[in-house]
Amino acid sequence: MSAAIQINTLSKTFANGRKALQQIDLCIAPGEMVALIGASGSGKSTLLRHMAGLMAGDAHAAGSVEIHGRTVQCNGKIAPDIRSVRSGVGFIFQQFNLVGRLPVIINVLAGTLHRVPLWRSLIRWFTSEEKARGIEALRRVGIAECWAQRASTLSGGQQQRAAIARAMVQGARVVLADEPIASLDPESARKVMEVLARVNREDQCTVVVSLHQVNVAMKYCARAIALHQGKVVYDGPSVGLTPEVLRGLYGAEADDILSLGDHISSLEDKLKPVPHLVWPAAMRPLARVA
Repeated sequence: MSAAIQINTLSKTFANGRKALQQIDLCIAPGEMVALIGASGSGKSTLLRHMAGLMAGDAHAAGSVEIHGRTVQCNGKIAPDIRSVRSGVGFIFQQFNLVGRLPVIINVLAGTLHRVPLWRSLIRWFTSEEKARGIEALRRVGIAECWAQRASTLSGGQQQRAAIARAMVQGARVVLADEPIASLDPESARKVMEVLARVNREDQCTVVVSLHQVNVAMKYCARAIALHQGKVVYDGPSVGLTPEVLRGLYGAEADDILSLGDHISSLEDKLKPVPHLVWPAAMRPLARVA
């Protein structure tokens, strides 16, 4: 089985000399739902942006990123056909990235722009079939009744679900979510995570989501990848991230991670995974502690 996401020796050094990513090697199988965890500044968002081809790794370095066998970047250069590669990658931003003055359905149908002629994209003209597909995606995320509203009138959680619907209409085989629940209230955060889990389960797409809360990772993602100072320090079952393991990985910084309680689950089911979480042995990685 070919990897959904393959990363080899990827490094990123910013202009100020800070090493944001250091020799990252990862293989994520098709259909996995994986949590990226770590404290602020650990490299989670930077890694996701490199996966999507929104940033290039260090120039003249040997790092590479592939999505379903297609090159995203190699040796510090973004692939020439990156637009075509990105058509299969949905990116969910923390701040939704919707156009507030436009109707929700138009924001969602932006996911089809890579398939429609330029003239139609310029005047935002969509067929009845395309609109029906957009409304169906909104139904699946639970906000079909909002299709005609301006995006700015939606709550934060509704806007995030509209962004997920956009990725669904896009037909993304890989969904990358950059701290999608960081600015949401508990109920909205729960709905967003459940929608991501449902898309992963029903559409068989690969989902990589960055999170601060370890308990949320345990509940929704079978596998967790922990970053610290730009390095992968753990890659294995989410349930293996006990307080003792976290303190071994992060030292005193573990207290900052552990203090972020799970504001989604009730106390009695905090560590109970959602029903679809089954980790096939064929895609089970080895835990790695550095």
